Amino acid sequence: MIERERAGRREEGTGRRLSAAPVLVCAALTLSACGNVGRFEQVTPTAAAAPVKPNRVVQQTPNSEREHERILSSYGGAYDDPKLEALISKTVERLVAASERPDQAYKVTILNSGAVNAFALPTGQLYVTRGLIALASDTSELSSVLSHEMAHVLAKHAAMREDQARQAAVVTRVVTDMSTDPDLTALALAKTKLTMASFSRQQEFEADGIGVGIAARAHFDPYGAARFLTAMERNAALKIGKTALDPRAQDFTSSHPATPERINNAQTTARQYSSPESNERDRETYLAAIDNIVYGEDPSEGFVRGRRFLHPKLGFTFTAPDNFTLDNTAQAVIGVREGGSQAMRFDVVRVPAEQSLGDYLNSGWMEGVEKSSTEDLTINGFPAASATAHGEQWQFKVYALRFGSDVYRFIFAAKQKSTESERNARETVNSFRRLTLDEIQAARPLRIKVINVQPGDTVESLSHRMAGVDHPAERFRVLNGLDAHAQVKPRDRVKIVVD
Repeated sequence: MIERERAGRREEGTGRRLSAAPVLVCAALTLSACGNVGRFEQVTPTAAAAPVKPNRVVQQTPNSEREHERILSSYGGAYDDPKLEALISKTVERLVAASERPDQAYKVTILNSGAVNAFALPTGQLYVTRGLIALASDTSELSSVLSHEMAHVLAKHAAMREDQARQAAVVTRVVTDMSTDPDLTALALAKTKLTMASFSRQQEFEADGIGVGIAARAHFDPYGAARFLTAMERNAALKIGKTALDPRAQDFTSSHPATPERINNAQTTARQYSSPESNERDRETYLAAIDNIVYGEDPSEGFVRGRRFLHPKLGFTFTAPDNFTLDNTAQAVIGVREGGSQAMRFDVVRVPAEQSLGDYLNSGWMEGVEKSSTEDLTINGFPAASATAHGEQWQFKVYALRFGSDVYRFIFAAKQKSTESERNARETVNSFRRLTLDEIQAARPLRIKVINVQPGDTVESLSHRMAGVDHPAERFRVLNGLDAHAQVKPRDRVKIVVD
């Protein structure tokens, strides 16, 4: 989902270079801080992007308004669904009444993103993605997310994080501007990062505890938080197999504590609040509200189907190599081969029309490019160029292809250059083509459909009805909160993904 080219504007004139190793880190770990890349399509917030109605008026500030616009742009705008908005509004009202600050105002915006995420601004603006809503199995799980984000506001965590970010920016600027000792500079910046990470972990645990208490006092099942955190962990595990390039393999400076720690913490806290009065899950109401919700990516911003990526709005498609798993992230389309020996990244840049693609590849945006390897090409009628780059541990093949007014980059990384890695790169680039009118018209989003389990249905038979998802049996279990051995029963209400 690459934004049409705020990235390229940053590249032009900044003089920044992208080294070979960070390119791979971006490709494998999809870190937004890597490289100067954006999304294929910038979403412009409009008046139609209506938030869930607040129970009180949230006082806006210039900073919160700017951040709100940035969030809408980054997460596909707001998702309009009156049934969901009504459910969330009612849930928030119950949580606010049970909180220690019933005078605090909140405004919830549902984001049109398949990512599983939620966050809060200091003013009380809360955000939850439709991907998170689709993953939750009942109202108590949703309430655990909303109460957790409310806890960040009540405990002033969001405001503290803003202050920490400002302080870190000052430290970074002062240290890098005034210090000529690279070791001293690195140590100072590392200490700043560690302080912020530790502070954030403490915040997350505190927000979990406060949130569980709020939900329980509102008579929601306090174990909803532990169940949903478990679902999040299992959902993340389905993204990519456990390889050396696993995006979940973050270092100890990660801004969030490990999910198993949070699950244990949430379970311990829930035991303190467990009572007959605090056990409402309200699964039926929740499933009725999320029936027909869009699941995964919105085709208007490009989407993955198996090894294929399609962007109906921009009118192109390509197919990744065998044994590659594609992920359409906020920064680029990322592909990782099973086992982690190869990776690929697809993104967009703005290159002046008068600059040749060969010159662009050699312009210094990436280190290690072998200029003598640059070759001008034509791929399915589109002007293109390729080059080879070398890193300490990875070998790269880079392609730039001009499509309309934009230039698309394919960056392939392999631990060892081989005939296979070269063929994979070449065949993927050669698969780039225009979509036909019929393909564009047929591009529809996946949706969640809630159905009744019939006699004879099993997890396996129901998962076979799932469309457009990888690991359908595991995905069915995760979506419905079923562990590895649980079975469905007749008349159960379950979620499946349909086209």
